[in-house]
Amino acid sequence: MRVLLVEDDEPVAQSLRRGLMRYSFEVAWVTTGGAALAHEDAYDVVLLDLGLPDTDGLDVCKALRERGDVPIIVISARSDETDRVVGLELGADDYVSKPFGVREVIARIRAVMRRIQPRTDAAATPAGTGGGPDRYGSRLTIDRKAARVRLDGEEVALTPKEYDLLSFLTEEPGALMSREQIMEAVWDANWFGPTKTLDVHVAALRRKLADVIAIEAVRGVGFRLVVIENGGKGDGDSGGNTS
Repeated sequence: MRVLLVEDDEPVAQSLRRGLMRYSFEVAWVTTGGAALAHEDAYDVVLLDLGLPDTDGLDVCKALRERGDVPIIVISARSDETDRVVGLELGADDYVSKPFGVREVIARIRAVMRRIQPRTDAAATPAGTGGGPDRYGSRLTIDRKAARVRLDGEEVALTPKEYDLLSFLTEEPGALMSREQIMEAVWDANWFGPTKTLDVHVAALRRKLADVIAIEAVRGVGFRLVVIENGGKGDGDSGGNTS
């Protein structure tokens, strides 16, 4: 999916851009309203900051909406209800207040895209293809639409952050994820607390899903999730560490 990011705050834009690209979004980043209106390459959704250096983002929102129906999600530090209402009345499809997490923005993008997709798309999709729970090995499934995890058909009780962590790590099984990547994706791009909380949640997932996944710790770097194919009950804790 192609995203046009209109944001003049470089740290915010770079963090959001990295997060979106990690989820396979293509991101074109511009820093002014003029550049956004002059952008000629195709895009599927616009992330629009209101506090731009050359013009009010609300004017850009109105101009973009007059050009077509591409979804517009406003991202702004303005929390006043009036700005939200005006933005939506001018054609924005959603509104995200700063500070925000990358996963929240992605969830809102996906929600907006689902709303605008023709219903015929769903009708044309054969039963059992796409949109269902993702399977990892023979015993573990993750239903990302319902945010539910099942082991041998039984739902596993996870806290919201345990679920977010598992969902993130299973998007690329076997890939090494740095602590910074994980904290940014699962907690918040602006997280300033101790990263010890990550170790606590990793330990909880190892305990609850010991037979079906292994979360390997790579010292000084981060973690790697490995799916245990055909993991059997009674195999013990498979969440070993790698020094």
